[in-house]
Amino acid sequence: MDASLTAPDSSRGWRFARETREQPSLGDLNGSVPVATSGHWFRRLIGFLGPGYMVSVGYMDPGNWATDIAGGAQFGYTLLSVILLSNLMAIVLQALAARLGIATGRDLAQACRDHYPRPVGIALWLACEIAIIACDLAEVIGTAIALKLLFGIPLVMGAVITALDVLLVLLLMRRGFRALEAFVIALLAVIFVCFGIQIALAAPPVQAVLGGFVPSSQIVTNPAALYIAIGIIGATVMPHNLYLHSSIVQTRAYPRTDRGRREALRFAVTDSTIALMLALFVNASILILAAAVFHASGRTEVQEIEQAFELLSPLLGVGLASTLFAVALLASGLNSTVTATLAGQIVMEGFLHLRIPDWARRLMTRAIAIVPVVIVTALYGDQGTAKLLVLSQVVLSMQLPFAVIPLVRFVSDREKMGALVVPGWLKWLSWTIAAVIVALNVKLLFDTVLGG
Repeated sequence: MDASLTAPDSSRGWRFARETREQPSLGDLNGSVPVATSGHWFRRLIGFLGPGYMVSVGYMDPGNWATDIAGGAQFGYTLLSVILLSNLMAIVLQALAARLGIATGRDLAQACRDHYPRPVGIALWLACEIAIIACDLAEVIGTAIALKLLFGIPLVMGAVITALDVLLVLLLMRRGFRALEAFVIALLAVIFVCFGIQIALAAPPVQAVLGGFVPSSQIVTNPAALYIAIGIIGATVMPHNLYLHSSIVQTRAYPRTDRGRREALRFAVTDSTIALMLALFVNASILILAAAVFHASGRTEVQEIEQAFELLSPLLGVGLASTLFAVALLASGLNSTVTATLAGQIVMEGFLHLRIPDWARRLMTRAIAIVPVVIVTALYGDQGTAKLLVLSQVVLSMQLPFAVIPLVRFVSDREKMGALVVPGWLKWLSWTIAAVIVALNVKLLFDTVLGG
């Protein structure tokens, strides 16, 4: 790799309290993917396509399924507006994460470590690790449920089997970053096709669907709707994705100059915006399917993935519907494994400068996620895991401010960002998004803990 691609550039304009430049984000993968620097814009865009799709995985992982199914079954199409709002927030925040990585040569974890006092950095690291564990918990449950639905494997055994995914991740990483991206995009295509067929089978009323994208006061005034809405936000805008995106955009070998970074940012934002629109389709499809099949038939009590699987084919009258549902779920769980592994590596190395073997770190976090699944399943059965899945998404939402606020703070600082500092309108929009996230979390705490 050309040293000029990773060396500090005096034109960059960044300035942190501590400048730890000895190890670029993701090590040897940094700047490892060649991109065209001339030719037609579409040819240059192709070189940058990939990171956005890896980030989009987190926006359609098994945790989204639980909250979307519960939201559609209980409230029909009402919460579609929350999915749309969450997706628009995600597009802005992921663009900010890409901007930070490209402008400073640091991922969000490294930036936090360099800017904040050590106690604050440790607290932010702990918050992010909790979010990764919550995300991993959703992957374990989702993958285990998919294995049970497709192959009849008991839930506890399926949860244990998910620990073996470390082998898959290691194999892909050894084949290069493009292999990781190809694997992710292939599984995303499977998910997209499965839901496209299911929506065609369900044939939801177009007018009702479009009406669901208009915000309703019921979302805030009804505590049950708010709980699911915040779960949807937690499942959609995922804190570890901000750390992930700020790192993986640096895998492209774009010229580390002002002009090169500007072009890289333009293509990176295009990449993530297209990918997140695909995630919007998938998330909306899950809720629309639940609303059209369960809510419309009076089955408002459906909250669990297994219930949805069992009822889809009978209510739609098509045996293939449930199988497509389970296949998409398995693809979602496998896909999330790749991005969670990378995010965990980025966070641990960025905050702590602690580098341990990928397989060891992956097994450690996966073990932490498997234990509660096994305990809850043993004590409360499969229904307990469904509630645990929704709870994991609320936990994710509660961690969001600890990633969003530092991110917005950094990209608004001209000394750190140089020529790529965010313009005024984007700065205020970003702080507004951060304020909305904090306000929703405070409201959730008030309703659930204080009994308001």
